[in-house]
Amino acid sequence: MSDLAAATLLSAPPALHQVSAAPAANASREEKARAQATEFEQVYLSTMLKQMFSGLSTEAPFGGGQAEETWRGILVEQYADTMSKAGGVGIADAVYRDLLAVQEGAGA
Repeated sequence: MSDLAAATLLSAPPALHQVSAAPAANASREEKARAQATEFEQVYLSTMLKQMFSGLSTEAPFGGGQAEETWRGILVEQYADTMSKAGGVGIADAVYRDLLAVQEGAGA
């Protein structure tokens, strides 16, 4: 492989649909709880946005069809990911506190 091809592969933009990175195995329980809470909020937002977007109608010649359904799903997931990474709507904070409270209660 040439140096140019290798540089192109290394600098390629990330894929549109990525699974969030799981916390490292040696992460503290707080880090793991925060990651799980953020993931929960992302899934919740994605589900909510999918329901909101499902009611939108599109008309020809620029809308509709199988491709729009596919791309709309990807767009909704990206919206949810961006929203949760930007601080979300507060669900992750509440879930995080509850997860820690349950863990502390189980550890006692």
